[in-house]
Order: sequence, then structure tokens, then C-alpha cells
Amino acid sequence: MFGRYSLDNDGLQFAGGEFNINNYHKFIPDDDNIIPVLDTAYFDDDIVGYFTKFVEICFGEETLEQNLDFIAGALSKSNKPSREIIRQYLLKNFFNDHKKIYKKCPIYWQFSSGKENGFNCLVYMHRYEPSLVARIRTDYLHKTQKAIEQAIVNCDNIINHSSSNTEISKANKDKSKLQKQLKETQEYDEALAHIANQNIQIDLNDGVKVNYAKFQNIIVSKEGKKSKKINLLKKL
Repeated sequence: MFGRYSLDNDGLQFAGGEFNINNYHKFIPDDDNIIPVLDTAYFDDDIVGYFTKFVEICFGEETLEQNLDFIAGALSKSNKPSREIIRQYLLKNFFNDHKKIYKKCPIYWQFSSGKENGFNCLVYMHRYEPSLVARIRTDYLHKTQKAIEQAIVNCDNIINHSSSNTEISKANKDKSKLQKQLKETQEYDEALAHIANQNIQIDLNDGVKVNYAKFQNIIVSKEGKKSKKINLLKKL
């Protein structure tokens, strides 16, 4: 999905240098090197939708549901729908597994607003550009915030107009979660803005840990309040 490998050729396709999306034909990688990983599909390039597209192109439309069920079954014994299981894995467990395989030197980085999972996205380190953080902020984080705000409005409509106690109870629970997510993303936005304005360069020759540290422990300070350190990326 990021172009490291290709269905067109065997072996490694891209691991640095000038990325050319026209080198891919059977399955086209994500064009902006930012794939949102959220608990709800707010974007066209949502990771579950994109992954589903890959499985379909790779193995065929006729066996798509069977293959998704197989993958979900390998990830969990839950009876939930396959796409939901895959979403939860990609949201909560993929990065930890990837980090373990790569011995705490991951090549896929997960930008994360925190434990409430208000905002997450994956990027491929070898396709990093100085403008990446700014694009994450404006093209994805801000749009996610708007989607969360709209979801809160939808919950309020149910709370105020539904005659079903079950619906109202669920809407209240959902609203509480969404409010926590919105607050988390607002704090994250401040740290993201601070780094976005710096147009940080990375050097692949420095290795993962040196480059990774450039996006961690960002100090955000507000007048009259204690300064806070925020990590833009999941901890190693």
C-alpha cells in the first residue's frame, strides 16, 4: 500500500530515492504516503478500504469475502464482522507487531494522538518529505476533527429526539467517547503545528531511532498553563 513492494515485480520495489507512482500498474500505492488508521472510515483511502482493495486485486473479487474472513480468523476468534476485526488490529496492534519484527526500528511510522485513538495514520519512512507533517495536519487531522464534531451533532440529535432508551444510551456513550477524542486531537494539533512549521528533514543514513526522535517529546506551552510534552509518533 506504500509502494515498498509491488505486484508488478519480485523483491523490493522502493526503499529510498525519488518515488515514482507510475512504476506501479496492478495495484497503485497510496499517492501521498499518508494512510489514515481510524476507528471509523472517514476517508476514501481509509486503511481497511485500501487493504480490502489490495486483497481483491491480488486474489480476485470472487474470493474476497472468504479471504477477509480467513485473515480476520487468524487475527481474532471474535464473531464480529471481518472488516471490523481487521480495523481493530490495524488500529491497535499492527504497529506493535511491526515494531517487534523490526526490533524497534520500524519503517512504517504511526502518527498517533494518544490512547483515545482520536487520530492515527501510517506513513512509510522511506517516502518521507519535509512537507509530510503539514499535510497530515491539514489534509487529515483537521478533516478528522470536523468528522468527529459532526458525529457529536448526530449523537445529540438522537439524544434529543429518539424515543428509544437503548438508542439514547448508546448515543450518550458514543458522544462521551467522541468528546474525549476531539479534546485529544486538539492538543495533538498544537504539537503537530509546531513541527509542521519546521519542515524537518530526515536522513535515512542516520537510521530509524535518530530520525524518529525528531518527532517525539514536543513541548507545547500555553500561557498560564504548565508546559506539556507530546509524542507525535507511537512510542518505540
